[in-house]
Amino acid sequence: MTIERITILGATGSIGVSTLDVLARHPMRYAVHALTAHANVALLAAQCKRWQPQVAVVGTAAAALELTALLRAAGVRTEVAYGPAALCAVAGAAGCDMVMAAIVGAAGLEPTLAAARAGKKILLANKEALVMSGRLFMDAVRNHGATLLPIDSEHNAIFQCLPHDFDRDCQRAGIAKILLTASGGPFLTRDVATLDSVTPAEAVAHPKWVMGRKISVDSATMMNKGLEVIEAHWLFGAPAAKIEVVIHPQSVVHSMVSYVDGSVLAQLGNPDMRTPIAQALAYPQRIDAGVAPLDLATIGSLAFERADLVRFPCLKLAYDALTEGNTAPAVLNAANEVAVAAFLDGRIGFRMIDRIIAEVMHRTPAIAVADIGALLEQDQVARRLAGSLIH
Repeated sequence: MTIERITILGATGSIGVSTLDVLARHPMRYAVHALTAHANVALLAAQCKRWQPQVAVVGTAAAALELTALLRAAGVRTEVAYGPAALCAVAGAAGCDMVMAAIVGAAGLEPTLAAARAGKKILLANKEALVMSGRLFMDAVRNHGATLLPIDSEHNAIFQCLPHDFDRDCQRAGIAKILLTASGGPFLTRDVATLDSVTPAEAVAHPKWVMGRKISVDSATMMNKGLEVIEAHWLFGAPAAKIEVVIHPQSVVHSMVSYVDGSVLAQLGNPDMRTPIAQALAYPQRIDAGVAPLDLATIGSLAFERADLVRFPCLKLAYDALTEGNTAPAVLNAANEVAVAAFLDGRIGFRMIDRIIAEVMHRTPAIAVADIGALLEQDQVARRLAGSLIH
């Protein structure tokens, strides 16, 4: 069996750690080419000692010096680099066969795009790459012969429910609707009038999933689901009208595909990101992920309800951005990242997140862009405006 070498962008985050856990179960099948992290030098050093990658990338020169010292003291000869250019270099390096794209937010866009341009097998956990760049990213995947496999549990579930020869043509495949399930986060039943007083600690306490702080807040506002709607549009070629969000608190049914003959196919499993990671790593084969088998008798019942756009205005904003098109999704994403960071820092209240996003979208016209540079300029325009509204 040929060993496949992987670069993990965002190795110290929850997806990166889960990926390494799956890899450890299959030492004769996978090896690590490169690991990256922004600032968590201690964990990255420990990962490098365990996996002996050829390259490790961090965010700053100071972090690179710290990592180098730790690795040399341990006798690890991994090359250390830093900065955005180094991220793009390891994502497109000839020494890796596939790339786990797990850097959170807009920072993951350029290295993920570099992987696409290098024709890599991309395991996409960074939804912002598609939310921001949509057509530009999908064009790069197609033009350079890259393979794109979704890691988000919902999109991976949809992928597993599609025909093997699916080519992003919903009509030809007989698809009536894509059903994205959502847990509803920690505030599904909380009195809407009390959401102004939500604390960061409450917002990051997700009832089902263990995730990073930013994505946990996105789940609480359901912006995460809104971003997934936009991602589903680009991954599967479905218009907004054919993508429906369904609240499913148990997080057992990860998503569904409804067909024109009345069939609905669903993918079920325990809420553990190692399942979609393993599915994408080995596709089209199956490998052990270390996940406990699903016991439906113990679960007992599964509940579903429609998403409440009054309780979750961020979801409506995402649908609006998808409908408007052009740079609107990038503006939405930029404003959300700035607003969520301000909330986590205690500078704004929870319900200010959606109000800031709405105002930035209102003030920033959506325009057509032909290259990544122009797109990133609009990203910065939206960030500056969101920052001015906060201050």
